[in-house]
Amino acid sequence: MSEKKKLIHEMLAMQKEFIAKEKSAGIDLTEYYNSTGNDDLGSYQKTYSEMANQLVDLAHAEKGSRR
Repeated sequence: MSEKKKLIHEMLAMQKEFIAKEKSAGIDLTEYYNSTGNDDLGSYQKTYSEMANQLVDLAHAEKGSRR
């Protein structure tokens, strides 16, 4: 499996887990967007954002383009 596909699968798994937590416990949107990065939400945001940026970089490298 390519690195790009692996990242996509990991990101989808993270999304499914996040949605399950949201449905079971509820997540306040202000809490989500104002998260400091030291809690579970902040950790999720940071990790997901890093993965998304890595995916974009891989796609650009694949096409020979730049951001």
